[in-house]
Amino acid sequence: MATKVMRMETKVQEMSSSVQHMQSSMEMSSSVQRMSQSTKIVGEEVVTRKSSATVESFSMISRSSEIPLGETIPEFVEKPHPITAPEGDKAVFRAKVKGNPKPTVTWKRESGIPIKEGSKMFFDSINKEYVLKVDNLASEDADNYKCVVTNDHADIIYTVSLIVTEGQEKLDFKKLLKKRGPPAPKKIEKKIDEKEMLEILSKVPKKDFEKVCMQYGFTDFRGLLKKLKEMKKKVEVEAVRILKPLEDVTAKIDSTAIFDTILELKDANTKMTWIKEDEPLRFQYNLGKYEVKQMGTKFMLYVCNVTQQDQGTYSLRVGDKILSAKLKVIDEPLKFLAGLKPLKVTERQTAVFEIRLSKKVPNFAWKFNGKDLKRDDKYEIITSEDGLTHTLKIKDVRPSDMGNISFETGDLVTKAELFIERTPIKFIRNLKNVRVKEKSKATLECELTSKDVKLKWLKNGKVIGVSKKYTMTHEGKVAELIIDDAELGDSGDYMIVATQENDPTEYYSNCSVTVEERLATVKSGLSDVQASTGDPAELCVVLNDERVEGVWLKDGKEITDMKGIQIVKQGAVHKLIIDKMGEAHEGKYTFRAKGAESEATVSIADPPFIDPSVLEALAAHPVTVKVGQTANIKVPFRAKPLPKVTWFKDGVEVTEEKRIEMERTNDQALLTIKHCVREDSGAIMMKLKSDCGTAIAHLHLNVLDKPKPPQGKVEFLEKSGKCVKMKWKAPKDNGGRPVTHFIIERKMVGKKSWIKVGEIESKHTTFATDKVEEGKAYQFRILAVNSEGVSEPLETEEIFAGDPIDPPGQASQPQVTDVTKDSITITWNPPAKDGGSPVQGYIVERRKKGSNLWVPVSKELIQDTKCKVDGLLEDTEYEFRVIAVNRAGPGHPSSASNSVVARDPVKPPGLVKGLHVADSSNSSISLAWQQPDEGDPPSGYILEMRTPSSKEWSKCTKIPISGTSYTVGGLQERQKYFFRIRAVNEAGVGEPIELKGGILAMPPPAAPKFDLSARLKSHMVVRAGTALCIHASFSGSPPPSVVWQKDGFTTKGRETITKGKNHSQFLIHSTKRMDSGCYRIVLSNDYGEAHYDIHVQVTDFPRPPTNLNLSEEVPNTVTLKWNHSPDVKDAGSAHYVILKRDTSTATWFTATEKVYSDKYTVTGLLPGRKYFFRIIARNDIGDSDPLDSKDSWHLNKDKELFQAKVKEYHERDWRHAPRFITPLKNHAVRRGHDCTMSCAFLGNPRPVVTLYKGNVNITANSKFWYNSTSGVCTLMIPACTAKDSGDYSILIENELGQEKCSCTLTVYDKDDKSLLDSVTESLQKKHIM
Repeated sequence: MATKVMRMETKVQEMSSSVQHMQSSMEMSSSVQRMSQSTKIVGEEVVTRKSSATVESFSMISRSSEIPLGETIPEFVEKPHPITAPEGDKAVFRAKVKGNPKPTVTWKRESGIPIKEGSKMFFDSINKEYVLKVDNLASEDADNYKCVVTNDHADIIYTVSLIVTEGQEKLDFKKLLKKRGPPAPKKIEKKIDEKEMLEILSKVPKKDFEKVCMQYGFTDFRGLLKKLKEMKKKVEVEAVRILKPLEDVTAKIDSTAIFDTILELKDANTKMTWIKEDEPLRFQYNLGKYEVKQMGTKFMLYVCNVTQQDQGTYSLRVGDKILSAKLKVIDEPLKFLAGLKPLKVTERQTAVFEIRLSKKVPNFAWKFNGKDLKRDDKYEIITSEDGLTHTLKIKDVRPSDMGNISFETGDLVTKAELFIERTPIKFIRNLKNVRVKEKSKATLECELTSKDVKLKWLKNGKVIGVSKKYTMTHEGKVAELIIDDAELGDSGDYMIVATQENDPTEYYSNCSVTVEERLATVKSGLSDVQASTGDPAELCVVLNDERVEGVWLKDGKEITDMKGIQIVKQGAVHKLIIDKMGEAHEGKYTFRAKGAESEATVSIADPPFIDPSVLEALAAHPVTVKVGQTANIKVPFRAKPLPKVTWFKDGVEVTEEKRIEMERTNDQALLTIKHCVREDSGAIMMKLKSDCGTAIAHLHLNVLDKPKPPQGKVEFLEKSGKCVKMKWKAPKDNGGRPVTHFIIERKMVGKKSWIKVGEIESKHTTFATDKVEEGKAYQFRILAVNSEGVSEPLETEEIFAGDPIDPPGQASQPQVTDVTKDSITITWNPPAKDGGSPVQGYIVERRKKGSNLWVPVSKELIQDTKCKVDGLLEDTEYEFRVIAVNRAGPGHPSSASNSVVARDPVKPPGLVKGLHVADSSNSSISLAWQQPDEGDPPSGYILEMRTPSSKEWSKCTKIPISGTSYTVGGLQERQKYFFRIRAVNEAGVGEPIELKGGILAMPPPAAPKFDLSARLKSHMVVRAGTALCIHASFSGSPPPSVVWQKDGFTTKGRETITKGKNHSQFLIHSTKRMDSGCYRIVLSNDYGEAHYDIHVQVTDFPRPPTNLNLSEEVPNTVTLKWNHSPDVKDAGSAHYVILKRDTSTATWFTATEKVYSDKYTVTGLLPGRKYFFRIIARNDIGDSDPLDSKDSWHLNKDKELFQAKVKEYHERDWRHAPRFITPLKNHAVRRGHDCTMSCAFLGNPRPVVTLYKGNVNITANSKFWYNSTSGVCTLMIPACTAKDSGDYSILIENELGQEKCSCTLTVYDKDDKSLLDSVTESLQKKHIM
């Protein structure tokens, strides 16, 4: 096959080269053809000028009969154009091609002369163009240039002309100097004959004929030209072979007539001209009327929309041959091929009437009941493209559209009747059975599919008329019947009947109404009432039904008309009000209603009352009795009910006991105290208390008795050998009677008898007697006397008459002078006073510390003021005291010695070792050390410090430090401090050791270092307009300096930089695209430097593309070109989305996604349709504003090859009940974390979403964040706590139904692994099930 193709190609090329030199002298018409599966296609465009013609032609040589899927023949995306340029200028031919496999491009001259040296042929990689550039044009460069594009399937050749015009003569000396004249033609010595000369002339342009003839010495220029023309005609006659001539054609008006012939052309560039009646057809002025097509060797002329004027003879001139045929036009009479027919349509549907004519008509009219119809939202009038079929669509037909539809054109009329079948009435909600209590309201309600209906209500088959009892409403599609104050007789069967115009059917819905007898129950019963005489009183009972009546009874008799009583009813509350309470109103009251009864008692309640005169008498006259007698206290009162009586003595409540009796009668209270004692005297209070009030009475009880003893201790004013004088205080209680006098008695120590030594009046409390002997010891007593008797005596201590001997005073506190593990030596000083007698010795006592038991250390008196105590327990702590003894006896013990432990002596500690700095910060210094090697082990350490400006050492702690390290806090930053330390134990404090050199309060020197645990990001993507916040944490000592850089330069401008010792923050409140870049934070101090890079990308919605252009390079496709959006050109992830829209719809459809170039060809378009196109730039943030085509693009429709019958469109009911497509799932969340639950659902109309936790509606709860868009519902619970655990559910509902889904949320603590494992296990089990 390939061999045959090559042979054919060679033959065609040979034929083309034999006749191409004749094209410049031929007159041609313009015609550009594009065909597929052809052997060779030729089209030329020639514009005749004064001395030359512009040529533009196309040809193709096919190599393959079948092209594999995905591969194509070569195509010109942009063709080269003819060029006319003056001499000395340059000519540039450009061409864009495509094809699969990739084609190769070559440039040639049609004359066969090589393209002159110095010309450039190259591929422009930027513009994707193949370029031929010819500089410094000369007349020899004028020729037709071929662009030959080749691949495995075909060769395509596009020929364009280059015309070089003569330049104007100008005296430009520079050009004259540089320009070299053409070399003189060399004389050709060889002589050629006339035949060879004709062959040479056939290969050169016509304008060069004379010049070439002169070169070869031929002077008969005209004769040679005549012979050359005859030779060309001979070639043309042989170049055309007619295989099938034109034939006569008969066509109807408005149809398409086709003339066809089959020709075999020796030269594919042979000119063809179609002629009608000797006039060439003007294709450019009759767009769409005439169309020329070629399929291989078959050439066709299409005459579209034939009219009577198109009748005649049509000819085709090919070279010197002319083919002719006649077109006969048949004009048929206008008639209806299909008329109107009666149509029956269901209400709310679309009625479609269609007629078909035998031919097109310019004027026609659709009418309804004789009135013209115009195209609007109601009526759609459609005419087919051939103009023969006419359609009328009546949308949303209603009963008012019933009538006569007619189509009129000229004298032709067709009519048909339109019948509307009413949509049956349906009850969306039927009547429901109603059960109500009597006296309440019964409501019957239903909803119909239509609101334009007539309604009537029936009860037990009888129509219900208008009355006050019944309220009938009809609003929209809802009908309602309300029965007010329903009675038992209103029970029965109810029915609603609905009818509509032009529909004899009655539609009904029925139900039953049951009125039940109303029985009440007591919601709040009667309570007993007490009221004071003359005050109002009220009884109240609340029933559960406000429509129930009741009656009141008093002591079993109905109250009809009782003076001073009101009966009130307020809804379900029934009251009985007594205006003024009296004895006649006391009794038992009862309230009775259907199914309910309540009773209560009404009584008088007066507060306790004591006559004021009685109160005055009790206060003025105390009750007086003698000891042993009975005291009777009576207080009269009035009260109803009887009050509670309480007696108090001196504020303390009196209770009944053996001696005390309390009684209460209807009018008095009685208190009886038997065998009264002096202690019964005091203030008596009686308190009467009831629910109505309180009354109090005060009185005084006085019980008479002998006085109490005088108060002592007796003070001796004088104790000499001659006189003893004493002093005392009067008795605290005189027994209820005044003390008359005191009796003083005396006895000698050692004797039992008392002797009265005197008696004085009660106003004196001092007494002196001289009846004593010096040096003897005496004891005195004093007695008080009143009218009731003599008191008990007040006795004095034993005294001496004269100077007595006293015990010695206290010795000094003992001091420890020596200690061993089993003995302690103490010393003391004698007492300052010996009591009048020399100290005979000392008693030394010891005790263990913490004990109260003192033990003598010896049985004998210690004669010295020093004592060694032996027999002690080792490591036991002891205390000692000393008591001096003389003739009068032992004196007071001394104060206890300091405690001391019985152990061998302890040595003080030595110097502390290894004092050094362990750590430091801006406010603290940590020190450490080791125990001293010398001395006994220390019990603690005393750490001291000072500043350089102070010479005094201050302790760092109040008590010694027990360990070997300590941190001193609260220091001033970068301040210098000196430290020293001493060890201490029981033996004392050791010598101090000082830390060499002062220490600064600051951290140890360290190079800067970033804290990467703070989640410092290396890459950030920020949306334009939002804040950019970079927070960096770091460490370093001293604190490092911080510098922020962007792309290597220090930032300055809109940012806000916050710096601290260990952190820094970089903030831009509102970012822009220019803020993208690499941000670097640089840390530096005296010990090093560190940096960290953060790559920030600021993105936004992309900017839209611009300058959209449309073109149709391949039939039934549209190529879109536009200028890049800057955001798509620069960003790798950004791309374009191409959308298309048919002009008959408002919906955009996606043609393709992820287009990265600025050009795209849209395929899959339907011929005969108009389309709009839209381009959107898209990135990770979102979509840009759309770029829309300004005008719609129309795709031509091949009438013969493409016909489609569109089925009648029936509107679909898209409504459906809601349902979940993705339900909720169970969740387990750690406490403090957020929980997000999501579900997806469908429903039309859009469902209403309600959220529940358990049975509680949480839709409006501000704690929960809720969002529902595009069928996805999301519930977010922030910072979950244990209270948030439980069952959650989502209810979706619309008018067609409802559905519910649920899940369980479990909130657990961080360490509650057992709960987490159990939850995970349960979730896995559910998943498996």
